[in-house]
Amino acid sequence: MPTYVRWYWPDDDRWNYDELGTDRWALRHVELRGSDGVFMAAASLADVLIARDSGAQGAVTEYEQRYGIVPEAPFPLPDPAVEPTLESLPSEEFERLWRDARRQLEQQAAPDSSVRNEQ
Repeated sequence: MPTYVRWYWPDDDRWNYDELGTDRWALRHVELRGSDGVFMAAASLADVLIARDSGAQGAVTEYEQRYGIVPEAPFPLPDPAVEPTLESLPSEEFERLWRDARRQLEQQAAPDSSVRNEQ
């Protein structure tokens, strides 16, 4: 059963939301810029693997340019001494953020371009 966490990265002013598998690897990842509420990423590990396995040259790069990057290491177990602090998140809130982020990123992408608008 997945768990859902959020954490804030002050250096980039980004709220990060992650769906974690039982091995604590991110299955889906959302990034929201704190200053203006613009979604910067909504990436899925399953989608990245499909792109990789498609055999299409540059498929993973194209996906990551449009939807961002899924964290590439397992998340540590909760520890108050570790920064950033991971906070639990209800699954419903994550799902709402995921839908909003994907919708925004898909609207930003031009039909003939894989480069997303950083605004």
